[in-house]
Amino acid sequence: MFSKILVANRGEIAIRVMRACRELGISTVAVFSEADKHALHSKYADEAYLIGPAPASQSYLNIDAILEVVEKSGAEAVHPGYGFLSENPKFAKACEDHGITFIGPSSRAMAMIGSKIEARKVMDKAGVPVVPGSGGEVKGIDDVFRVAEDIGYPVVLKASAGGGGIGMKVVNKAEELEKVFESTKAVAASAFGDGTLFVEKYLPKPRHIEFQILADDGRVIHLNERECSIQRRHQKLIEETPSPIMTTGLRREMGLLAVRAAASIGYVNAGTVEFIYSDGNFYFLEINARLQVEHPITEITTGIDLVKEQLLIASGEGMSIDQEDVRIHGHAIECRVNAEDPLNDFTPSPGKITKYRSPGGPGIRIDSGVRMGYTISPYYDSMISKLVAWGRTRDEAIARMGRALSEYIITGVTTNIPFHKAVMRNPAFIKGDLSTSFIDDEGILDEIPKIIEEDEARAARLAEFFKEDRKVVAISAAVGAYMNYKKKSPGK
Repeated sequence: MFSKILVANRGEIAIRVMRACRELGISTVAVFSEADKHALHSKYADEAYLIGPAPASQSYLNIDAILEVVEKSGAEAVHPGYGFLSENPKFAKACEDHGITFIGPSSRAMAMIGSKIEARKVMDKAGVPVVPGSGGEVKGIDDVFRVAEDIGYPVVLKASAGGGGIGMKVVNKAEELEKVFESTKAVAASAFGDGTLFVEKYLPKPRHIEFQILADDGRVIHLNERECSIQRRHQKLIEETPSPIMTTGLRREMGLLAVRAAASIGYVNAGTVEFIYSDGNFYFLEINARLQVEHPITEITTGIDLVKEQLLIASGEGMSIDQEDVRIHGHAIECRVNAEDPLNDFTPSPGKITKYRSPGGPGIRIDSGVRMGYTISPYYDSMISKLVAWGRTRDEAIARMGRALSEYIITGVTTNIPFHKAVMRNPAFIKGDLSTSFIDDEGILDEIPKIIEEDEARAARLAEFFKEDRKVVAISAAVGAYMNYKKKSPGK
């Protein structure tokens, strides 16, 4: 096992990795930008190094600066977390070339699935079903029109190098196609440096279901599924496991195909095979070559520490479990608590957290990298924390999440907590009727003003209570001070 690891990330995921390292007796090295010099992850690590200015392009995406810290600190391996350089084959290759262990798949496997077009081809060849579409790059608008007419509207234009919902646009009719093609191509070129697009059939009201996989040099296993259908702008907000629609037979079928997909490219370490599910059929979507944001719900229902397994695999020891060791214990839900305004198209709300109290109690887990007084930077993702609720049943997990959300106090920035409260009390969500269009279909945003009003009324009552409580404390303190004075000065 390694003796020292550098974590090339920030915030809650950096702390999550460092926690696993601390339990295993591994020293950790943090890197931080000028905006993060007081961040928790830089204080939690055994060593911390400044790597550049606030913009990620000059710090967390600066491969040379990170490798320089690896050499300076004597770290033997690098854990990339998620986001930033986690799926960058150039970074993985640079680590390999410098004799540094990259805790993730090889640069070769990463490059193979980094292009969604190439990944589709590989999966098709391996017998993993893919969504009907262009099968390759669409060279121009005539090519797009031909494919769209062939597979039928609506269609979705996707950036081959894209991720996180960026460079992805749905087109409902031919009249919209040319304009959307040009704008999507421009977004892809700007965001990823690659304007390559392909076309897929857009499936109505699909569910987004993914399978967590682990692979070492000789084995590939899956650790069950996660349902990630509640999204805004194709980006996940709430995840749960097991999926409400999953059966033993469907899990076996999808799980075997997820394992086959990973094995077909010689994948090693932790990853996620994502599927789209519609009308009883499922299709390969992509492979995420990293640890996922939503990995805690898999950990809490299987009892398996995914980061520790990553470290075991990367060190050459191999994972500590086999497929038959994987069980499902209860139900877990994760809400991504972000500094963003759900009533303003989920616009980020950077700023200073003036009050912060996280929830607790039975079945609650919080992964966070913030504290009271912490400033949510406009330079990075607006995530505040990942709030996880576990229950013996799905109903119990929902009830615990609702309770935990009511306990969560964050002031100074606008958060999406009212959005999560609205979802937890929604009848369709409670029944498990989900799709990627859930937010619009259920009018979730229309329920938020009422919830904010309830929260403000509750806050006013609490403020009045604490005002009275402070009076009692002050009187008690005064009486105590007087009695102490009498003891010391009898007769006065």
